[in-house]
Amino acid sequence: MGKKKKRRAEGNDSNDRQKKNPLPKEDEPKITCNNKSYIQILGNGMDTQDTSPSILLFLDKWRFLFNAGEGLQRFLTEHKITLSQIDHIFLSRVCSETVGGIPGLLLTLAGMGKEGMSVNVSGPPDLYLLVKAMESFIPNSAMGHIDSVLRNGSDEVASASSRKFDRLFAPITDGVIKLSVVLLPPHCLKVCGSMKEGSSEPNTPLVSGSHLAEDLQAQWMNLTTEVALNPGELSVVYICELPEIKGKFYPDKAAALGVEPGPKYGQLKRGNSVESDHQNIIVHPCDVMEPSTHGPIVLLVDCPTLSHLQELSSLQSLTPYYSNISEQPVEMYKTVNCLIHLSPASVTNTTAYEQWMTRFGEAQHIMARHEPKNIEIPILKSSSRIAARLNYLCPQLFPSPGFWSLQQLKSLPSVSKFPRELSFPTSCQIIYAENLLKFHLLPYKDLGLDNSNVPATICRTEILNELTSNIPEIISVSKHISQLWHGNNGSIEEPQLHETPIPSCLEGITREDMEIVLLGTGSSQPSKYRNVSSIFINLFLKGSILLDCGEGTLGQLKRRFGVDGADEAVKGLKCIWISHIHADHHAGLARILALRHDLLSGTPHEPLIVVGPQQLEIFLDRYQMLEELDMQFLDCRDTTESSWEAFESNDHNDANGSASRLKNMLRQTGLMTLISVPVIHCPQAYGIVLKFADRTNVIGKKIPGWKIVYSGDTRPCPELVKASRGATLLIHEATFEDGMLEEAIAKNHSTMGEAVEAGDAAGAYRVILTHFSQRYPKIPVFDETHMHNACIAFDLMSVNLADLPMLPSVVPYLKLLFPDEMSINEAD
Repeated sequence: MGKKKKRRAEGNDSNDRQKKNPLPKEDEPKITCNNKSYIQILGNGMDTQDTSPSILLFLDKWRFLFNAGEGLQRFLTEHKITLSQIDHIFLSRVCSETVGGIPGLLLTLAGMGKEGMSVNVSGPPDLYLLVKAMESFIPNSAMGHIDSVLRNGSDEVASASSRKFDRLFAPITDGVIKLSVVLLPPHCLKVCGSMKEGSSEPNTPLVSGSHLAEDLQAQWMNLTTEVALNPGELSVVYICELPEIKGKFYPDKAAALGVEPGPKYGQLKRGNSVESDHQNIIVHPCDVMEPSTHGPIVLLVDCPTLSHLQELSSLQSLTPYYSNISEQPVEMYKTVNCLIHLSPASVTNTTAYEQWMTRFGEAQHIMARHEPKNIEIPILKSSSRIAARLNYLCPQLFPSPGFWSLQQLKSLPSVSKFPRELSFPTSCQIIYAENLLKFHLLPYKDLGLDNSNVPATICRTEILNELTSNIPEIISVSKHISQLWHGNNGSIEEPQLHETPIPSCLEGITREDMEIVLLGTGSSQPSKYRNVSSIFINLFLKGSILLDCGEGTLGQLKRRFGVDGADEAVKGLKCIWISHIHADHHAGLARILALRHDLLSGTPHEPLIVVGPQQLEIFLDRYQMLEELDMQFLDCRDTTESSWEAFESNDHNDANGSASRLKNMLRQTGLMTLISVPVIHCPQAYGIVLKFADRTNVIGKKIPGWKIVYSGDTRPCPELVKASRGATLLIHEATFEDGMLEEAIAKNHSTMGEAVEAGDAAGAYRVILTHFSQRYPKIPVFDETHMHNACIAFDLMSVNLADLPMLPSVVPYLKLLFPDEMSINEAD
């Protein structure tokens, strides 16, 4: 049966909205075969090791996705995989590594077409905690249909006994596929002795809210009534079984038995017996067809810890899928064709896991977790190419090479920490996953691996050769920029064309004082070339601060600093400040906080201070029921100028000590103030002012501290201009080009010209423009005559405080890299 054409993406009427359940109803005709089916590795995070890869199951009619970590939406865009064609997302666990991309996906789908779209999401029942957390910033209309994987066709849900974990549940059974799940808890489950007979008291906090969350929570409470199981500990093994493959039909045999061509041939092909037209006999399918064979079977295994491995090895519900169980009747065998292992190397590289793998005989094993070699192959090649070109043009502002090599990283602990690669028995067919690797399921003749879609490797040298060939003048321009940057004895010269004097706060500044890394410079949703908002303020030995933390922030840190360097950056964080509740400014926060907790586990440390709008506190409080975030929250309203004045006069209520801790943190990092400024965007939207303390030079001269201002999202705002007076640097959003003022007003954003004017009005020394609409894929449209003290931001752009004088000098040369991009005006 050919692929059914879908109209969902058009969004023209109410019928276009994706159905809550994509599978056929019981009384609908069922598909009995798949013409084309495969499973494919979507290698999101395989290069940066910041998140779990996703797995795509492609069937004639359905598209199933397993796990949706951060950056998935950007990955799908890069590789031209249509998000609107995904019918169902299944989660192997509920944690930031596997669900970080869910909020962004739901919001993007909700914005498609006139009435929006949705997707089905299923996972372990502790998914209710994620649902409840997301409800703090995602409308109910965007949630779609979210449910547990524990439902059978009869809507039966797992019972509460720990003995019932070891059983198969089949949330999807039809003519297209049978999808079964086995719950995988840690081995050390204990029966809760404190639970009284008939008691319904849960071992996790009761969360009131939507019917969706309450239904999932009821399942979780039912599952954990008698066992001590914490949220986030439950994993799921998925078993994907395609229908049996009918044997070849022989018309000549049917004719010999007196069956005339026509409907009865179809009945026989479908496995039904028929009466002969010319003989007084019943003709059975086995009389005229070759024997049927079992359909292909794939297992997806996420075994996160050694404790889970103990449980995995003892699961009786997987026995029918083992090939070496001698006591099992032959007719009960189910041959597994492929296993995809999402388990970490700390588990897979053990003898116990190796022995478990051998139970599947000659099945193909695909190890889909993080391997060192994948560091060399950027998943987002488009942005890596841009980074390499910018690095060639001006390595001072764009130090990220775009491409890492193991040669560069071989001395880093993150690489050397990888366990050995095991020498698996010859009975195990092992392959380490590559991005877009396929395993074909149907047609059956094509069963097996297919690496034809794996992207060709490309190195930095190839990209630069192409650059210098297409734009020969870039060679001399790069040399010219280098000469501008460095004067005699390596000191930085101020270009003559800029008459603005260097502010006194930059006197005697060193390259170890402060660096600003623009991790994400796009708006609304990630694109091929720009991630969403995040700014890393690097104070070097004194720590660091994050301003906004959109989805994929961790991946961007790893692209900038390397896998190990990003871990050090996360450990060194002193504070994260979030401007407002829109997801493109905070959806990466949980992943950063969870990773920091893991990295500092066993090391004395304090919870990380998170400053943000009140709605963000609701999200974080709910989310940390699922995963430890190790943070202390402070409302932006408590960091405004008037609030700090009240705090200093002892009139401020600092019940949990957050303001006092923030004040101490500022002192330790050399900062004098952190002030949140209300701006014009949405309720509780803020900009921020960071002022460094004054210092004294070697001859006793007092030098004023530098001042950095970040606008967040805003229309031109008098309050922000006032707070930016005399700023050393203003980082201002510039979502739209000057010709789109009406759109800017309608969406409470600023145009390029308005952002530059805000900097001029405030007397800011330098202005960096960021948060560009995704209608500008590579570089926004701007008027160069207005850029006398401003610069366009790019992802991974790193501005050292000592380099501020040079910023405007680079602007004219940026256009040279993108000669064909200046007027691109795609749909927003």
